Amino acid sequence: MSSQNSLPEQGLNLDKTAKNMTAEAKIITRNLDFFYGDFQALKNINAQIDAHTVTALIGPSGCGKSTYLRVLNRMNDLIEGAKVKGEVLIDGQNIYDKKLNINELRKNVGMVFQKPTPFPKSIFENVAYGLRVNGMTENLTERVEKSLKQAALWNEVKDNLKKSALGLSGGQQQRLCIARTIAIQPDIILMDEPTSALDPISASQIEDLIMELKERFTIIIVTHNMQQARRVSDKTAFFYLGDLEEYDETSRIFKSPASEKTQNYIRGKFG
Repeated sequence: MSSQNSLPEQGLNLDKTAKNMTAEAKIITRNLDFFYGDFQALKNINAQIDAHTVTALIGPSGCGKSTYLRVLNRMNDLIEGAKVKGEVLIDGQNIYDKKLNINELRKNVGMVFQKPTPFPKSIFENVAYGLRVNGMTENLTERVEKSLKQAALWNEVKDNLKKSALGLSGGQQQRLCIARTIAIQPDIILMDEPTSALDPISASQIEDLIMELKERFTIIIVTHNMQQARRVSDKTAFFYLGDLEEYDETSRIFKSPASEKTQNYIRGKFG
């Protein structure tokens, strides 16, 4: 994995998506390019994501949404031949700086995957796992309980904490994975289609949870569900063939998008 660690402020080629960038933003990407070998998956992405907001990433399959998501906690580092250029700043720090502690980054930027991934352990130990790994064992029982409450799961499992997490329903397993993620107190939560494998009732519970969690976390969610994007997000980013075609307030994106491509996508003309 290689990176271009620092770009001077002067001469940055910031496009219309970057007009209102400020130093107070939680996440800023500047002139971000990403390559899988010779294939360019992201092209000159400029965007600002503010703290305590929900940002939805939408667009056709293969357009760069999940790649962008994984750039934010350097999960793409694990892919041979992957290369990033430009800057990704979190709280003003370039996360592709060679001096950065990647373990600390991934502790600060949690990830929830499309399919629930509970460990074959008890409900309690699933949440406690990350706490133990990170040496956060003081008041362990209280930390686990707090995380389960924040994930809106405590009342359903409080009498069965020693039972296997694999016995939970799909929706409960996903909320358990969210509890496991937030237990180590990240600032940012990345969600890659977190409800696509769930039934409508469970999906609705996750959506309600996302709305509650943004009071404490900054959340970025990849979704193919346009109604979900409208319901849960403050801002929406439309990716198309590696470009950030449009990025704006969600209400504006869905009511009066500036781009014809955005309009055609959200109206179901392609995707």
